[in-house]
Amino acid sequence: MRILLVEDNRKLAGYIKKALKKESYAVDCVYDGGSGEERAAIGDYDLVILDIMLPVKDGFHVCRDLRERNVNMPILLLTARSDLEDRVEGLDCGADDYLVKPFELEELLARLRALLRRQPEKKGEILIAGDVSVDNACHVARNGGDPLQLTLKEYAVLDYLVRNKGLVLTRNQIYNHCWELTESSYSNVVDAVIKQLRKKLNDSKNQNIIKTVRGVGYKLQA
Repeated sequence: MRILLVEDNRKLAGYIKKALKKESYAVDCVYDGGSGEERAAIGDYDLVILDIMLPVKDGFHVCRDLRERNVNMPILLLTARSDLEDRVEGLDCGADDYLVKPFELEELLARLRALLRRQPEKKGEILIAGDVSVDNACHVARNGGDPLQLTLKEYAVLDYLVRNKGLVLTRNQIYNHCWELTESSYSNVVDAVIKQLRKKLNDSKNQNIIKTVRGVGYKLQA
């Protein structure tokens, strides 16, 4: 799952990003409203966390303009402004939820999970492909009922494959969805993670569930 965080307080942004990465989210941060809008409009994101008090362009206008551009991923407004009229304005401009600072990290994570569950293509928090399941509420992947010991990146890639079971995903699609823009990479980073996933899935007696589509990418068998 890939999230865009638009927050001008760099210390807070770093804290949120660190917490989300522990939950296997890939997180890109930008620090002003104009950059946030452009990144959200062209990027492959599942959700946007958007502060209201931003330089260049405030969060209300960013949210409204994204909706006018038919950008439909969930938007969570994150702000210190707690007045009723601010909450109403935020929801009226197209936001899906509103969280007031200061906040507890557990509540932020719960709200993110709730927003992602509402997306029809997400099909709930427990995703299933054959014997493989990914439970994002508990952060556990299983194969035939047995828990898989995965790294954060392996978990993120498996989650993306399961969400798109039966579809061919290019290496670029997998990389763009599961890695952050600021992360260093090497040419076969996706192949390396797929290799480790296959090993762990095969160790659980589920042979060849991830198929290679030569010259294109990978597909998880439905």
